[in-house]
Amino acid sequence: MFVNPQLSEELFQQIWKCRLFRQDHLFTTTGEPVQIIYPGILNHHGGPDFGGAKIRIGATLWAGQVELHLRTSDWFRHGHHSNAQYDRIILHVVFVHDMPGRDVAGVPCLELQSHIPKILLHRYEALRQSADFVPCSGSAAAVPHLTWLAWKERLLAERWERKMGGLQAWLICNRYNWEEVCYWAVAQSYGMPVNGSPMLQLAQVLPYHVLLRYRHEPLVLEALLFGQAGFLEDPGSDVYALQLQQEYVYLKRKYQLLPLAPHAWNWLRVRPSAFPSMRIAAFAALMGQPSRLFSCILEAKDLVALEQLFFIQPSPYWRTHYRFGQPVQRTSRPGKQAVHSILINTVLPLLFLYGREKQSRYYQQQALHFLEQLPPENNTIIKAWENAGIKQENALESQAMLQLKQYYCDARRCLHCAVGLKILSM
Repeated sequence: MFVNPQLSEELFQQIWKCRLFRQDHLFTTTGEPVQIIYPGILNHHGGPDFGGAKIRIGATLWAGQVELHLRTSDWFRHGHHSNAQYDRIILHVVFVHDMPGRDVAGVPCLELQSHIPKILLHRYEALRQSADFVPCSGSAAAVPHLTWLAWKERLLAERWERKMGGLQAWLICNRYNWEEVCYWAVAQSYGMPVNGSPMLQLAQVLPYHVLLRYRHEPLVLEALLFGQAGFLEDPGSDVYALQLQQEYVYLKRKYQLLPLAPHAWNWLRVRPSAFPSMRIAAFAALMGQPSRLFSCILEAKDLVALEQLFFIQPSPYWRTHYRFGQPVQRTSRPGKQAVHSILINTVLPLLFLYGREKQSRYYQQQALHFLEQLPPENNTIIKAWENAGIKQENALESQAMLQLKQYYCDARRCLHCAVGLKILSM
């Protein structure tokens, strides 16, 4: 007897957990009928594989722990016979019973080899060996809509939990100053995808209370931001840059500011509208609005009002310049897609977190409602999903699909994916 090479212990655990085997005519190796009432909860720590199982063996209903092995002899190979943690096992489930005539400490043994469809193992091997964009690209479109719907909701929750974890750490750091966290988070999003880190550093080396003091003075605001970005160290002969430098020298000394190094910024393979200088100019205009940004986000009653907060014209200089001292006839600005990216990846998770922290369902529902109203993101990953037959109706769904690709498909975690498990069982 041998174990099918396609079957791993992880796959065997998932087969048991999700009952991906024929459950009729189950008998222990000694001939007693077995009925699986509840397979139990998978244990991710030391000890038996499943706890809280309910199994009827013969006429007796048992509740307790279940251990799984590919072979019966693995019980001894793993040292369970001398480990007290395994003294109360109610059922030993194996793929192959390779110890005929022998008992394992009086524990009933159930062999599943003949009850697991071979097609399931072949499908799993195909997923594991696939070199496609995602392992299940040829089968994903056949998965029922309800499976996708429930899984996408779970994926979005996972994605936002990751984002909110970082925001939560910032809140703790600055004693729950929501406006300052919004300032940091939005700054970072203005620099994405390649200048997110230096934009965040810029916001953190320019104290929010200093920026707030000068938010009604556009020239001073730009002097602070461009100065702290390291762009005013050598302004050349550009009149506007020299004017900003003059303001910045005084402010730098007054507030003992330390600027970033100019080489912290990425310019290569970046469209002019996304140059660091353009993003800083746009961010200066955003932070120069009369009301504080996060307060305005909380007050937005609909998506249009929320969008309008970020459709702000930069100062006149940046309508004819992409960089200092290099005039052009007219600059192009980031459009709706860029604004939507900021809302999707930063503003709405922050709004949802605020609702959760304040125990306000209104703000949580508002964040999800806005996300459902936004169109799906337009990038290579979402396009590839569409080519595989998986269409996205809104940004909520596209966020879920990005999470699926990054944390499940790329890591070949098909056994932890609702779609992967459905494909195995179809």
